[in-house]
Amino acid sequence: MIRLYHGSNTKIEVPDLTHSKPFKDFGRGFYLSEEKQQAWDMAFQKVNQTQEGKAEITEFLFDETVLLSDDYKVLNFPDYSEEWALFVLANRNKNAKQPYHDYDIVYGPIANDGVTYQLRRYEGGVISLARLVEELKYAKGITFQYFFGTERALQLLRRS
Repeated sequence: MIRLYHGSNTKIEVPDLTHSKPFKDFGRGFYLSEEKQQAWDMAFQKVNQTQEGKAEITEFLFDETVLLSDDYKVLNFPDYSEEWALFVLANRNKNAKQPYHDYDIVYGPIANDGVTYQLRRYEGGVISLARLVEELKYAKGITFQYFFGTERALQLLRRS
């Protein structure tokens, strides 16, 4: 079992998808990190964006062997790559059919905060796909996120 953290402007008693916003890196879903500081950063960012609540961290336990199971549809990006960048681009595209995918769980790097600007530059032909990958790398170093995109996947999380 691994410990995962979710940062928000409120404590999460039971994770659900109804409060999830579309057009995020891996789509509309519930996001967590193994890095507690990353969760705190997200919590403070949420408070600053909404001007509501206070920064809160909710801890969950997750049996990561599920990532290797055939029982769930899982996508794994072990590092920044062109495939990862195109996946983020598709999920962030507000003109594309959403949801873009039907994965239960996606694991991969967090994109830099300037993702929207960089995606527009790529779509406009200003930068190449290889340059897009470099531009989307998270400024604080590689940090991974877990995306839970279905109610079935959320059932795998246990409050710590």
